[in-house]
Amino acid sequence: MLDVPAVAGDLAARFAERGHTLFLVGGSVRDALLRGTGASDRDSGDLDFTTDARPEEILAAVHGWADAVWDTGIAFGTVGLRRAGFILEVTTFRADTYDGTSRNPEVRFGDSVEGDLVRRDFTVNAMAVELTGPQRRFVDPHGGFAALAQGILDTPDLPERSFDDDPLRMLRAARFVSQLGFTPSERVGVAMREMAGQLQRITAERVQAEFSKLMLGDHPRRGLELLCDTGLAAQFVPEIPGMQLETDEHMQHKDVYTHSLVVMEQAIEREEDGPDLVLRLATLLHDIGKPATRRKEPDGRVSFHHHEVVGAKMARKRLRALKYPKAVIDDVCQLVYLHLRFHGYGKGEWTDSAVRRYVADAGPLLDRLHKLVRSDCTTRNRRRAAALQRNYDGLEERIAALREQEELDSIRPDLDGNRIMELLGIGPGPAVGKAYKHLLALRMEEGPLGEERAEAALREWAAENL
Repeated sequence: MLDVPAVAGDLAARFAERGHTLFLVGGSVRDALLRGTGASDRDSGDLDFTTDARPEEILAAVHGWADAVWDTGIAFGTVGLRRAGFILEVTTFRADTYDGTSRNPEVRFGDSVEGDLVRRDFTVNAMAVELTGPQRRFVDPHGGFAALAQGILDTPDLPERSFDDDPLRMLRAARFVSQLGFTPSERVGVAMREMAGQLQRITAERVQAEFSKLMLGDHPRRGLELLCDTGLAAQFVPEIPGMQLETDEHMQHKDVYTHSLVVMEQAIEREEDGPDLVLRLATLLHDIGKPATRRKEPDGRVSFHHHEVVGAKMARKRLRALKYPKAVIDDVCQLVYLHLRFHGYGKGEWTDSAVRRYVADAGPLLDRLHKLVRSDCTTRNRRRAAALQRNYDGLEERIAALREQEELDSIRPDLDGNRIMELLGIGPGPAVGKAYKHLLALRMEEGPLGEERAEAALREWAAENL
């Protein structure tokens, strides 16, 4: 027996009273079946339904029962509502047609659940459970249950027709590979390769949303490999497959692409509070600057000088094109920019000033930077790998020791702007900023100065610069 939340039964009763049918459908059924077999514990708190009721009839059925209702999707037959902590979405049976050039369907309401299910993206999402009949009827016209048991991703209709209706479904296939560990059917894989260019019809916002879900899945490497193998990645993140031909300077038998996927996997193992989108994007993109900076040195070695600088710029351009939030872009690019800084640490020769700058430049990203740097070690040379980890252990120990002595996480000058103006007898302006930067540099170099020494240093600076 499928485990269906009580709220779904309550909603079904309201539809039955009005002579309508109501089906639990799509991902809600898929995830309930996976939970029932112990294959997954996915439970988002969201439930999807389909019904023969028209939108205005849906609104009438939930009036006074739902805690909140939103009808922003009513033109497409969808009413959203909240009840008892659940987000419910109820959609009238659909039988849309598409113009073949955009994602804009000609909205047509259907008359049967079977007609609705054939329009769904994949067979594992084309199952439904009738909740309004005398007993719960399981509807599976396209073999979704068998596909679910086998972990196969196939389409109810011909994949070419399904992907032509909505090319984003190709990217969604890779997302399900990442989230649920599915394997695309042969015909789905062929269609993805042949139709990859159709992804250009989809807005950057929708692509980004699917890509982020893929990156946050349990198996992101598998999803990314599918994107690259089918040519989909080249449509919106060409920098990732662009790393495939570049030889990594540490692992001559592995390309930069494979190295980056391994680094991402190793960083995922270090996650402490669930999937971290910023960390995963940073590890995936940390070496994208290598193809553009690859040089063969006179001694035969391959170098990638300043690839962290170039990579940070490339990452910013790509993430902006995908419409990521500014905060995500800034954090990812700063991690890419800083990921090589540690390699100047050597065997601990850094001064306390250099350690302070490392912490200050990382700021709130320091823990993520630790994870990225440690994960960036993929050498099979155990002695070298152990030495790198020991060196980083030493750096973290020095950071911890300085933290005990100083306010290392919020390094600022010993005097603030108001005190600077008071001591120098000046008003707000560029001189205050220059004086502040000078005191900050001294703070970085020497640690806390104390008020008396800071005032003396300020006066000395002012005598030469004001």
